[in-house]
Amino acid sequence: MSGKRITYSLSRWALATWFAVVLALPSQADYDWGLPDWLDPPPVPADNPVTEEKVALGQRLFFELDLSGPRYMSCATCHEPAMGFSDGRETPVGVTGEFHSRNSMGLLNVAYQGVLTWADPELETLEEQVRVPLFGINPIEMNVAGNEESVLNNLHCDPVYPVMFAAAFPEADGVINYDLVAKALATYVRVMVSATSPYDMYRYGGDETAVSELAKRGEELFMSDRLNCSTCHTGIHFTDASPTPSYHNTGLYNVDGAGGLPEGNQGLFEHSGDAADIGRFRTPSLRNVALTAPYMHDGSLPDLDAVIDHYAAGGEAARLGDASPLVSEHITGFELTDDERTGLIAFLESLTDEQFLADARFQTPFQ
Repeated sequence: MSGKRITYSLSRWALATWFAVVLALPSQADYDWGLPDWLDPPPVPADNPVTEEKVALGQRLFFELDLSGPRYMSCATCHEPAMGFSDGRETPVGVTGEFHSRNSMGLLNVAYQGVLTWADPELETLEEQVRVPLFGINPIEMNVAGNEESVLNNLHCDPVYPVMFAAAFPEADGVINYDLVAKALATYVRVMVSATSPYDMYRYGGDETAVSELAKRGEELFMSDRLNCSTCHTGIHFTDASPTPSYHNTGLYNVDGAGGLPEGNQGLFEHSGDAADIGRFRTPSLRNVALTAPYMHDGSLPDLDAVIDHYAAGGEAARLGDASPLVSEHITGFELTDDERTGLIAFLESLTDEQFLADARFQTPFQ
């Protein structure tokens, strides 16, 4: 994106419509997160408070095809609700047909995490992160860079957006610009908080019947020293990246005998330059993990069975016969019976939050 600031002001007809809409709306108040007592809302920037109007605008923008250069790709193209806001591909494809190097992460509860993306320690806020798919050129995703004026014009000429921007950002005096687009999208992603899975009802809600006995045995295995899963997938959000980021090499590759990874996908090393960071990636959350296959930073493991095989062997490279010398000390390997494997998968499936996924706020508004 160039340094110039692109904005559009509310037209006279839209301004009149806006006044009619705003007068009919309740006054803006603290957002009702609807969270259980055991979970606090995620941190919210002081300059971007959460409101119902902003969430509604962010929802529409998230599913809006006109928010891309060629007008046929949205945020939801790579973050589909039915897939836990991932996309089911090994790696996503941008509007130009360019394949990316990283798997699309699920977005649920991402606002609790200290940094965003697989390996960039500089991206710490959702307001910064949502700009990457819009304006990024390596790889190209939504291809807004070079098309800034036409994309904003799409929003300005739409009969709905001028009114929604004015309601969400009354302080902006009818302006539509990319700062406000980023704030609305960030707000929408921020309220994607999953806390009503069967496991939540059982572990935090006290409902012993919410999950099966098989899943309970799977939880015991997951938390055990033998499997060591909960060392990195820890806490309410099942990741040690919340609130402080952690990065690990899980032994997925050893292409050169020295722990090397395929070219162009070196993890934290790409940002730190420290050889100790080769192959280290941020720990993803396991919430709704049964919906977000394929797995790992490059989508190279197709299903949960493959992921269990990977960790049981001490890393995929070890499973294939040549363990990575850079593998984390936490990846120790283990053996499982068939019944234990079934229980472990049942536990992971109990993290699927169907109630969240059925919420109309997290579905497309374009019906």
